[in-house]
Amino acid sequence: MAVLGAGSWGTTIAIHLFKKGYRVALWEYFPENVALINRTRKNPLLRGIPIPHEIPISHNLDDVISGASIIIIAVPSHTVRALLNNLKEKVTKDIIFVNLSKGVEEDTLKRISQVISEVLDHPEEKIVTLHGPSHAEEVSREIPTAVVAASKSMETAELVQKIFMSPNFRVYINTDIIGVELGGAIKNIVAIASGICDGMGLGDNTKAALMTRGLAEIIRMGLKLGAREETFAGLSGVGDLIVTCNSKHSRNRYVGEEIGKGRKLKEVLDGMTMIAEGVHTCRTVHQMIEKYNVVMPISEEIYKVLFENKDPRQAVRDLMNRDAVEERHSIPDK
Repeated sequence: MAVLGAGSWGTTIAIHLFKKGYRVALWEYFPENVALINRTRKNPLLRGIPIPHEIPISHNLDDVISGASIIIIAVPSHTVRALLNNLKEKVTKDIIFVNLSKGVEEDTLKRISQVISEVLDHPEEKIVTLHGPSHAEEVSREIPTAVVAASKSMETAELVQKIFMSPNFRVYINTDIIGVELGGAIKNIVAIASGICDGMGLGDNTKAALMTRGLAEIIRMGLKLGAREETFAGLSGVGDLIVTCNSKHSRNRYVGEEIGKGRKLKEVLDGMTMIAEGVHTCRTVHQMIEKYNVVMPISEEIYKVLFENKDPRQAVRDLMNRDAVEERHSIPDK
């Protein structure tokens, strides 16, 4: 197996699969990071977690994917297309791709599984997305975690389920890959909003309302694009939403918290070593809202805060003073 991306999540998954008895190779984009990890056998992003010497780590993509029947994509979503372009002519149609990246591609508005299929002309039945409430900091320490493997092919999803499942890492399966990917991506915007609430010192009532109405927005967009409503009651919907909005490990919540304290987005991002996917996803969802005409007021206000310098307190006031409406989650245009 080849894991492409030696961030905290990619490294965690490589170690997890190695412990299950699989032969795993790990690819890292930056040569200096490869040198550091090979020298220390630790990833600075995963404090105290040793990387077995039997896991080769390399910057050479050809070496890492050589002989792999399963390729796992664990790079930031906005870098996936560039990585896949380097895989052209190097992979066969029988290889299974497992996507761990959470996001929607800007401008094309394609989900990551769609990008994989398009760039590599790869069968959709050979692509699985693995999402859910799964912070690497906890999975790496074998804290019980549950995720969902989604694919258009039940057979492929079941194979990935069998490969990844362990006593502390439970894997469910789902054929609604649209819903699973959208849930995993859009919840990051709500997590930024949740962090803003924390940074502003707002209360539990506020966060509960935010998460509930944020979920309604995710459902609306999901239904518009062909997802099943029940998917969003699952691990990649409300499950991932809960953990990302509340966890100390959440990078997206952290970004929001710092903005809620009065810092600017660029300043916050410049001080981070890890990617907050919600920032990129917020731009994309703004484009999706305009294209598909879906009502998503929370997502739109976060876009204005991040990219139009809107005061977060004014954004809260504007959300609270919208016209009175009936509570609906599942109607795309309400």
